[in-house]
Amino acid sequence: MKSHHALKTRIDTPLGPMTATRTAKGLSGLWFEGQKHYPDLADVPSGSDPLFVKLAAGLDRYFHGGELPDLPLDPQGTAFQQDVWKALLAIDAGRVDSYGAMAKRIGRPQAVRALGAAVGRNPISILIPCHRVLGATGGLTGYAGGIERKQALLDLEKHEAA
Repeated sequence: MKSHHALKTRIDTPLGPMTATRTAKGLSGLWFEGQKHYPDLADVPSGSDPLFVKLAAGLDRYFHGGELPDLPLDPQGTAFQQDVWKALLAIDAGRVDSYGAMAKRIGRPQAVRALGAAVGRNPISILIPCHRVLGATGGLTGYAGGIERKQALLDLEKHEAA
């Protein structure tokens, strides 16, 4: 099966190398290399692209205390996953939310586990801020890139309870 990603690149970050992919519409993926749910990108050509240049510069600013870059995003997923990822985008830097509160906010209070699965399948790490979601008691639960990275991202953003 051919990938929907048109191009990929590697970006070095303080938390490890990341792979970024794009479609004609925008950024379609951003994963820490080797993280859980890291896709098979064997059929995606590597290359340089203005979107990747902006992403790399924006991530560099972010890791040095700046804001995340505003880029066109094109994550691929089910309608439910898309709703969850849009809800993640509403969590501002420096804030956190719980899976339960997010499930209520999207009108699916009984779907906490499904929401958690959709958060875990987020294909655009950091820019779609799944690291800002905590367990009901405020604990660090699951992060496909690793709990240490989740804590580092939250520390970088100096999070506070929503």
